[in-house]
Amino acid sequence: MDAAGGTGQLRTPRTERGRRTQRAILDAAAAEFGEKGFHESSIVSITIRAGVALGSFYTYFESKEALFKALVNDMSGRVRDFVAPVLGTHDGDGIAAEGVALKAFLRFARQHKEIYRIIDEAEFVAPEDWRAHYANTANRILERLQAAHLRGELAVEPSEVHAWAIMGMNVFLGLRFGVMDTETGLEDVATKANALLKNGLV
Repeated sequence: MDAAGGTGQLRTPRTERGRRTQRAILDAAAAEFGEKGFHESSIVSITIRAGVALGSFYTYFESKEALFKALVNDMSGRVRDFVAPVLGTHDGDGIAAEGVALKAFLRFARQHKEIYRIIDEAEFVAPEDWRAHYANTANRILERLQAAHLRGELAVEPSEVHAWAIMGMNVFLGLRFGVMDTETGLEDVATKANALLKNGLV
């Protein structure tokens, strides 16, 4: 269990083949749950989609519920890992960095629209992991804001309220311009959202 209360930790396979099989199951589960939802999906349909034997499933996951929990944790980590390299190469100030992070998240949302259905269902299927996903995301935002404040880039001292407000904006911008609309330029969306932050925090 992580500090925020998530329980869907993956068992790390010892072999490369095992890691590939586990990844195939997770990717198939993301597609299956994203299309059908948790209750209408089955282990059989997931293993068929993954191209693995039914028996192999239980080497990595105890149940459909355990797989779903692991998937929520996995997708949360994938968002983090998708955004982190972009932030690592950014040399602007803290507010500009949030625009860069948003643009990267919007790209992720367009490539993985299923994340919205999965995270929404997690509130009821895996509530601890659902809570951990948002708490960990907000904590990363808050840490970035605090670092920017220490560098003298923010006029106000960041709080949890600021972090959750930014996360909420990002989530709904991802829904609108990642899932509902895949044509609008992401640079324009990120620039307008970033201007809102800049005027409010600097």
